[in-house]
Amino acid sequence: MSQFKKPDVDDVLRKWGSRIEKQINTSGNNTNYSREYMTFKEEMAPEWTRFERLAQTLGSFIKLKVSEKDEKKIRKQLEIAHVDIEPWQALTLSVMAFLSVFLIGLLISVSVALIRGGISEFPFLFFFLMLVFSLFLFYYVNGYPSRLANKWRLKASSQMVPAILYIVVYMRHTPNLEKAIAFASEHLQYPLALDFKKIFYNVEVGKFSTIKESLDNYLETWRDYSTEFIESFHLIEGSLFEADNTQRIASLEKALQVVLDGVYDKMLKFTHNVRSPLTNVYMLGVVLPTLGLALLPLASAMIGGLFTWIHVFILFNMIIPFFVFYLTNNILMLRPGGYGESGLLERNPLYSKYKSNEPYVKSFLICLPFFILGLLPLIFQYTPFPGMIGLQKDYTFAELGLGFFGDERLFDFKHSGEGVSGPFGIGALFLSMLIPLGAALFFSMAFRAKTKELIVEREKTKQLEKEFNNSLFQLGNRIGNGMPPELAFGKVAESSKGLNTENFFRIVDHNIKQAGMNVERAIFDPNRGAIIYYPSDLIATSMRILIESSKKGLKIAAVSLMSISEYVRNIQKITERLRDMLAEIISDMKSNMTFLAPLLSGIVVGLAAMITAILNKLDISNLGDVGNGIGNLGTMLQIFDLTKMIPPYYLQIAIGVYLIQIIFILTSTLVTVDSGEDRLEKTSKTGKNLMKGIALYFAAAFLATLALFILSSVVLGGLG
Repeated sequence: MSQFKKPDVDDVLRKWGSRIEKQINTSGNNTNYSREYMTFKEEMAPEWTRFERLAQTLGSFIKLKVSEKDEKKIRKQLEIAHVDIEPWQALTLSVMAFLSVFLIGLLISVSVALIRGGISEFPFLFFFLMLVFSLFLFYYVNGYPSRLANKWRLKASSQMVPAILYIVVYMRHTPNLEKAIAFASEHLQYPLALDFKKIFYNVEVGKFSTIKESLDNYLETWRDYSTEFIESFHLIEGSLFEADNTQRIASLEKALQVVLDGVYDKMLKFTHNVRSPLTNVYMLGVVLPTLGLALLPLASAMIGGLFTWIHVFILFNMIIPFFVFYLTNNILMLRPGGYGESGLLERNPLYSKYKSNEPYVKSFLICLPFFILGLLPLIFQYTPFPGMIGLQKDYTFAELGLGFFGDERLFDFKHSGEGVSGPFGIGALFLSMLIPLGAALFFSMAFRAKTKELIVEREKTKQLEKEFNNSLFQLGNRIGNGMPPELAFGKVAESSKGLNTENFFRIVDHNIKQAGMNVERAIFDPNRGAIIYYPSDLIATSMRILIESSKKGLKIAAVSLMSISEYVRNIQKITERLRDMLAEIISDMKSNMTFLAPLLSGIVVGLAAMITAILNKLDISNLGDVGNGIGNLGTMLQIFDLTKMIPPYYLQIAIGVYLIQIIFILTSTLVTVDSGEDRLEKTSKTGKNLMKGIALYFAAAFLATLALFILSSVVLGGLG
């Protein structure tokens, strides 16, 4: 940089005097940021605006007092998330959500008790569930501002380094902080672009008198989360007061290095601290509950029906998933900002496919037969459908031509004085496995259809950006040697043969030479511009900086391109290093989630089937009559009453649904740990993990059930 001649005052006045108006226009200072901020916010943050509307509606006629400490905390969270409500409105929404659900549950429960004729008929279980749900709703809504703020920070912080880069590169040739922030706000992605627009918005509405005051106020929101971001901006602000141009540029480069080093150090610490919490989540939320399932069939029989399949669903499909969600949510709060995917899903041309509900409709129609087959035991037992088509409610295996299984019934419902219990049959258990399999297929196929093309395009873009780094360096070198950009693109295309970037430079060169376009139109023309075929923010921003800086001279343009190239190289090194450190944790959790947990769960289903088959074949009720004369043997045998057991049919469904819930929660957690807030990656990996995990669970449960059932049939048949 010391090689370049320092421009004198006359050069600066000559260049700026004729172009000042044009440069102001290109920098975006004529933008109405008040209107643009509000429009951009409404378009890009629909989730927050819905929350705002609900809170404002309730808050318009109900106002609750918030403690001063909580008010300050909630207000800060709302400001970070750009939610335009008051703290007491957020509290009102959470309290009203709790009261509404609680009162609805109480009203229904009292009504049921009155209709049935007494307090003894009060549905305590239903009331308890509604109470738990109302408490969960209060926790969820009350913590919503905090989660919104954290979600915003994760997405915004993944763009911190590019934000500093854009400002530094712009201010190398134009030391104007206001123009630099405007330039960054135009080319950054949501949500950090929205933050920068709000800096202008706060000045225009009179909240602050200068951009610097508004910027300093905004930086305070990062005080507890990213001091390196604040330090970088202070270095940028300080560069404006450097008299020597070399010192000014050194200060700008130092700002970029500070944010790079800060991000790396914080993520390095996070990778060491996150291992133990994630292991605890897996052990407490997956392993222990799965092993505990093995005891449920016998335990339910021994305690005389006090523990039923309804309790299993409540425990494994409501309480434990909520517990896992709570633990993982706390882990994600520990994740520092500044690193992660910054690709914005909404700006992708294929976003309409991701947003479409058509994949869900198609997947549901495909998976509907799985659900119908899984519900056949209940359909045959509790509906008149079998009689309508001339079928029995149940069949033995011998009647179906499978006599080697014995005289066992396919569904095997038990009738007693207390009603009908079951199904306990092995056939019902096999059919029930289709329900979680169908659910997993539904989500997997829908998610794959929504994300397949988007993921392919993202991978192409990532590969293109890796190659573009070297091509960018070549382009900067050629421009630095005095070659005009109009000629440099053709030369770089020749030296990039065989790479993905070759076509990009060839399209630009063709538009310049054949269509007579200038460089800006050749790249950004809405009909023929090269950027249409390469929707990469890195490429788009690099070319914007090239066009802006070339207006100040070829040397400045060359330095700007080389700065971007060096930045890309540094950030790629940091990214690969951090991924290497996170790889062990993520791969362990993924293998446990998609291999060990489904395998253990499948074996547990087989054990439950075997225990049920043994108790069924031994006919405990008859053995109890025989054992009445042998001490207390009869009483002991009555403990194992098959009709009091949890039917394997319901147990299997609860386990399968539990696995699906766990895969959803843990996949979301692992993606956030690895890549930050990335909806596309979450959706894609959830679909893949569901297919792997539930397919293995189905295979393990089917084979374990079949093998142990045959084994118990052979052994008990030999004893008979």
